[in-house]
Amino acid sequence: MRLQRIPHDPAGLIDFFQEGLESLGALAERSWHDRLELVAEGRAARLWNLDGALLETEIHFTAPETSGPRNAQTEVFPGCPLTFHLAEALRPACLQLERAVLQPDQNSRPPTSDAAERIWRSQMPGTIRWKLGAPPTPDWHFSLVALVRSEIQAIDQHWSLHRLAISLPDGTLDESLAGKLDFAQFGAEPIGGLAWPKLSPESLLQLLRSALGGALDGDLAVIRRRQENYLRREIERIDAYFESYERELNERMGRSRLESAKSKLMDRLKAAQTERESRRIDQVQRHEIRVIPHLDAVMIFAEPAWRAHVSYVRQGENCSQAALFVPRSRRWVFGSEKVGN
Repeated sequence: MRLQRIPHDPAGLIDFFQEGLESLGALAERSWHDRLELVAEGRAARLWNLDGALLETEIHFTAPETSGPRNAQTEVFPGCPLTFHLAEALRPACLQLERAVLQPDQNSRPPTSDAAERIWRSQMPGTIRWKLGAPPTPDWHFSLVALVRSEIQAIDQHWSLHRLAISLPDGTLDESLAGKLDFAQFGAEPIGGLAWPKLSPESLLQLLRSALGGALDGDLAVIRRRQENYLRREIERIDAYFESYERELNERMGRSRLESAKSKLMDRLKAAQTERESRRIDQVQRHEIRVIPHLDAVMIFAEPAWRAHVSYVRQGENCSQAALFVPRSRRWVFGSEKVGN
């Protein structure tokens, strides 16, 4: 799920700056509806002074329609560096893997056999002789939720913010969970605890890389087309120049009678071919697309589910499989063994 960019709002920004700077140890007080007086030292002052020396200043939060020159040290405006620096300063030095439990519905019931079979068939077409081995039992389904900023470096720089919800262990993107997480009601971990999945750093990175790649496919397709057009134009310009130059050298060699002159022209021709290839490689490197992700938060999300053992026939083969039915998304999660080492 791609999160929309928040419009520039001076009232909201002044609250963010006041609370954020105070959490960093500064003294902040509003002197006017759009101004914030500040006395800072140490961590808070490093937004202005790298050595963290004592600072006393006033910050002005300008309206978005204000025009004219801006002072990036004392004014907050759309795209202001101070906003980015404060957000970076507020991030924890060490990212922690958090846990959250969706509050169970006390009236939740397992799906009826007909509903469960219908959903199964929609996910696995061609299934026949579907049968539950036993009534579903309560269980838990886990998802990995991450907040990822993506910096795409191309001819133009692009930023995006995604909330990724990844079903475990199958790695499927759960857009429904990502979109509804703001309105989710969380509860306490049940008595006796939960068997939380254990994710190694390698498996965590693999899941996030795959999910982020899918989320950025649309943006990257547009950027890639632009880059290819620019690169094609530059390569054609280089080729046209060197083809003309090499043609001229070949014509001069054809007219020359001295072997020494022909040798010099041949050396210039080889040098031109080397330079041509070098410039082509340079343009390819200049038009590369680099994606730099920044992981801002990561959480394992637990929600109630129903575990069942199902037997069925597919493509003439008798199959038996354990799976989880997730009521929130009304889908089956296959291969529901715990993810870990």
